[in-house]
Amino acid sequence: MKVTASHPSALAAEQALLAADDDNSELRPWAGAQKPPRLLLTLLGDYWWQHTESLPSAALVALLAEFGVSDSAARAALSRLTRNRLLVTSKIGRRTFVRLSERAAQILDEGARHIFSFGRATQPWDGMWSLVAFSIPEQNRAARDALRKQLRWLGFAPLYDGLWVAPRDQASEVVSQLCELGISTATAFRATTVPGIEPDGFPQRAWDLDELHTRYEAFICYAQRLRERALGGRISPVEALVARTRVMDEWRAFPGLDPDLPVELLPDAWPRAAARELFIAAYDLLGALAAHRVRQIIARYSRELASLAAYHSSEDTIRPKPGGDGSSVAAEDGGPAPLALPGSRLAAAP
Repeated sequence: MKVTASHPSALAAEQALLAADDDNSELRPWAGAQKPPRLLLTLLGDYWWQHTESLPSAALVALLAEFGVSDSAARAALSRLTRNRLLVTSKIGRRTFVRLSERAAQILDEGARHIFSFGRATQPWDGMWSLVAFSIPEQNRAARDALRKQLRWLGFAPLYDGLWVAPRDQASEVVSQLCELGISTATAFRATTVPGIEPDGFPQRAWDLDELHTRYEAFICYAQRLRERALGGRISPVEALVARTRVMDEWRAFPGLDPDLPVELLPDAWPRAAARELFIAAYDLLGALAAHRVRQIIARYSRELASLAAYHSSEDTIRPKPGGDGSSVAAEDGGPAPLALPGSRLAAAP
């Protein structure tokens, strides 16, 4: 039986692939840490949000160069994303142009809502856990790896080999993903713990909360310094573009690491809320400067297209869309611009 999930499982699986390259690494020196294909999609999602115009491929190569990506690696990333139907290329004379595919736009849109809404509010807990148990043969390793990535995206972690748990009601999403992957040797169910269970048997031990706390604290130190420097006007457009992309990249690892456990299951003074507040502040404060740098780079190849590049705030990303497909962008001065409806091209001037 196939249960309809809250979003297409194929898209969710791709989101997990794009967001989980290095989720288990500690907060690390970041230069060059993002893989070029994911980095390029991040940049297009942040500054070319819901635009359908094609950009010169040379402009995207130059944009990636801001992050230390070589020309050859940048062009390889473009080729890979085109093969995976996330970018669409075209030729005008001798120049190559690139645009996001509809499929990529869906992935970016859904992924952004997931990332920016994470940690926004604590939901009441009904005391029930979602569990999925599976046994997948070694010869079907690709399906097993895809399932594990998707489970982490949904907030699950392995309690034992082949038994994953999550604190929220995610059973229907898991069943949908199992069907999508053609996995029949698995089951998903909901359950409560038995009263009197020893602490070593608590489901929350599937997560290393001490390590996660340490990672949150490292992120808080980084984002706090970034916010203070932004407020003090001590960040250039060149640095703002790289720093804003880094703070996004570091934050989006947390949904795959932190299961959003109910308050009653967490240690005291859990730092998720403080980390989220600093992420939002830094990301929004750097938007205008970063977008200005993006427009400068694109203007080398097309001043007309450069004027379309814009940034969006965190609230724009999670705000419900009027009619299901409106969007909004932010103006260069940091304030919200009018709502951008389908077909409109609202953006700050370069």
